Amino acid sequence: MEYILLIISAIFVNNVVLAQFLGVCPFLGVSNKVNTAIGMSGAVTFVMVLATMVTYLIHVYVLIPMGIAFMQTITFILVIAALVQMVEIILKKISQPLYQSLGIFLPLITTNCAVLGVAILVIKKNYNLAEGIVYGAATAIGFGLALVILAGIREQLDLANVPSGMKGVPISLVTAGILALAFMGFAGLV
Repeated sequence: MEYILLIISAIFVNNVVLAQFLGVCPFLGVSNKVNTAIGMSGAVTFVMVLATMVTYLIHVYVLIPMGIAFMQTITFILVIAALVQMVEIILKKISQPLYQSLGIFLPLITTNCAVLGVAILVIKKNYNLAEGIVYGAATAIGFGLALVILAGIREQLDLANVPSGMKGVPISLVTAGILALAFMGFAGLV
């Protein structure tokens, strides 16, 4: 039951982009088309779960025993960047079609603060490895859900008669705000 509450909370109630405001840059930048949003969501999910697992293990088995837990943020940044590069190299060798479909998204994930934020939150909330992986996966799914919903709305807004002063980023910000309010309705679930 605890894992179900963790999943519902991470996806809906404490959505990483709509409630915690992490990953807003790719949220607004990649949400022009639904296909692009789905690709970015898949890449973020893969990297976020992998990064959460690796950063947890490094924190518990390297940083804490060596007494350098204060180096957590810089270590996590380097680990995430290295993981993204390794994933990119491995995908290029193993699966060329998958690499081409995710190729443009992988470098963007390196600068996605949601990945770093989740890795730090797992440590801050004292989750064990299993809880951390579930939290990372659920958070990535929540990020992807919000991204795909916003992309769908933005595609519809391109067909709508929007005032010229509101076209582009302004209407996207208003839409994201309304979407965040809608997700706040899930707060009573957990």
